[in-house]
Amino acid sequence: MTPTSVPPTTPQRSLPARLAVLPQGTGLHRIDGAWWPRSRHLAAELPPLLGALAPRWGRITRVTVDNSMWNPGPHRLVLGRRVIHISRSIGMGHRNSVCLLALGTGRCDLLVVAPDTPADQAGRTMANASRTGGGIGAQTSPAGCGPHRLPT
Repeated sequence: MTPTSVPPTTPQRSLPARLAVLPQGTGLHRIDGAWWPRSRHLAAELPPLLGALAPRWGRITRVTVDNSMWNPGPHRLVLGRRVIHISRSIGMGHRNSVCLLALGTGRCDLLVVAPDTPADQAGRTMANASRTGGGIGAQTSPAGCGPHRLPT
């Protein structure tokens, strides 16, 4: 091996998204749940998030984030045969949120828990954001509280 050669690397498997969303059928909400990314590298964090949301929101094609929350990165991401357009606004007023748009399905707004948040605090925030009975995401208070997944 010469000093300038690079050893082959094996692609790393991405970890599942740490995500907690409101149960389906609970009405309209300002926030649909919470997401706790592992880093501030949006291009690395989006694929597992989009994969986790696909069964419910379908093919998400556009993502809007506040640029101050994330490291510099691309304005589009190619996943398989689709292109995800990333809008990075400055001071959009919702620094800790992400807006995801899916054609024919609608919009998903998630509270973003900062990657460096301690696990206990992140878990409480995510549980609160995905609770139907008066949590961060709730605009109404329907009877019962649906299940949610806590971060792993």
